[in-house]
Amino acid sequence: MKPLAVFGTGSDAGKSSLVMALCRIFADKDIKVAPFKAQNVSNNSAVTHEGREISRAQYFQAEAAGIEPSYLSNPILIKSHGNDSVQVIVNGLVHKRQTVDGYYDDIEELKTHVHAAFTRLEQDYDLVIAEGAGSPVELNLLNKDLSNTYIANTFNTKIILVADIERGGVFASIYGTMALMDPVMRSNLIGVVINKFRGDIKYFEEGKKIIKDRFGLPVLGVLPYQALNVDMEDAQSLSNYHQRLDNVNIRMAVIAYPGLSNYNDLDVFMADPEISVELIHNYRSLNDFDMVLLPGSKTVIRDLQWLKEQGLFQELQHFNNPIFGICGGYQMFAKALHDPDGLEHDEACIEDGLGFIDDIVIYRSPKILSSGHYQLFSYAGIKGYEIHSGHMNNHPLFYEKDTYTGTHVHGVFDDNTFRSDYFKTINPLYTGYDYAAYREEHIKSFTDMVAENIDVDSILQVLQAD
Repeated sequence: MKPLAVFGTGSDAGKSSLVMALCRIFADKDIKVAPFKAQNVSNNSAVTHEGREISRAQYFQAEAAGIEPSYLSNPILIKSHGNDSVQVIVNGLVHKRQTVDGYYDDIEELKTHVHAAFTRLEQDYDLVIAEGAGSPVELNLLNKDLSNTYIANTFNTKIILVADIERGGVFASIYGTMALMDPVMRSNLIGVVINKFRGDIKYFEEGKKIIKDRFGLPVLGVLPYQALNVDMEDAQSLSNYHQRLDNVNIRMAVIAYPGLSNYNDLDVFMADPEISVELIHNYRSLNDFDMVLLPGSKTVIRDLQWLKEQGLFQELQHFNNPIFGICGGYQMFAKALHDPDGLEHDEACIEDGLGFIDDIVIYRSPKILSSGHYQLFSYAGIKGYEIHSGHMNNHPLFYEKDTYTGTHVHGVFDDNTFRSDYFKTINPLYTGYDYAAYREEHIKSFTDMVAENIDVDSILQVLQAD
C-alpha cells in the first residue's frame, strides 16, 4: 500500500487524533498499520519497550493500531529547555542540547535518521500513516521541514488535508494551503477533512460543493466536534478539557508550573467524576484543597525557583493535607537538587528543595528510561514508566510517609486499585472507577464517529491503487 500523510492547514487542526482514529479503523480491517511523525515538539513523552523515548502522541497512536510502540514512529523528538535551547532526542535517546539555530544546522544529518525509520516501518507494515506538523506550507522553512515536505516528497505519500472549521476562515485556509503546495505534494493530495464542525452537518453541504467545484478537491468527510478527553498532548489540550464532575468528594490542586510535562498523568483525574481538579498557575492559598499534586516537569530546578517566586513554595511547606509528587514533582520533595554539569539547568547549580524527604537529587547522564510493572509502595505490578535524569540514592523509586507520597513512575494513578486506596485515605466516601474501560470507551466512541463521517473506502482505494 502507498503511505499516507495527514497534514493540517495549521497547528491544532486535529491531525493527531485523526491519525489515531485512522490507525484503529485500518487495524480493525486487518491492515497492519504503524503511525509516524518525523519530528515532534513536545514535553509529553513515553518510554517504549526498547527503552527509548518518543512523543506521547505517537505512543498513543501505536496503541490504537494494536502494535507495540517503537522509537521508529518518532525518530526526532524536541523538548523545550527554555532560553532558546532545546533537548534533541534522536531515535529515542538524548542526542544533545542545543540552540534552535544549531538544530537547523544539523537538519541534513537528522534527515538520515528520519529516512531510516520510515523505510524500516514501510518494510515491516502494510501501511504507514505519517502525521505532519503545523502547516505544510511554511515557505521560509520548507527545506528544514522534516514532518511535512521531506516526508511527502521523499516517500511520495498520498495526502489528506485537515482543516479546523472552528477557527473560522476554513475556505481560505484550504485554498491558501493548496495554492502554496509544491507540485509533488499537490498532485498527491487526495482530499480534505473538515474537522471540529459544530451544529447540523447538512448546513455544510454547499460548502462541500464549493470546495469540490471551485478548488477541485474532494471533501472526504466533515467531522463533528467531539472532545477525545484522553492522552492530552499539551497545555492546549488541558485548557480544552471538560471535567465530568458528578459527586465531588475530593478537591485537588495541580501545580501547573511553566515546565509542566507528561500531561497525560492528569487524564485519570480530569475524567474522575469525584475529583474536582484546579490548575494553579500562580500564587493562591491552598487551604481549600484536600490534596496537592506536583506533576512532572521538564525543567525541575527552574520550576522549583518559580514556586519560590510565586510564594507557592511556602504554601506547600505549610500545607497540612496530602501532597503527591510525580517524577519532577517528586524530586522537588528532596532536601536539595544538585546539577553539577548543567544538564537540568542552564549552568551548574544547587537548589534547596521542599525538604519533605531526606535525599538529594543529582542530575547526571544517562537519562533513566524504563517501562514495565513496578513494585510501588505496598502494591505489586503497577504498570508505568520512568523518564528522568535526576537520581536519588535513598529513595530512587518512591517515598511514602505521613502526608507525603511520591514516585518517579508515570502512570501510577492509572492503576484502579492504587488510585482507589489512595483517595479513600483522603475521603472514605471516594468510590473510584475503571479508568482503562473509560479510556477505551472514549477511543472507540471517537473512532466510531470518524468512521461514520469519513469516506474510508475512497481513501483505501487510492492507497491500494497500482
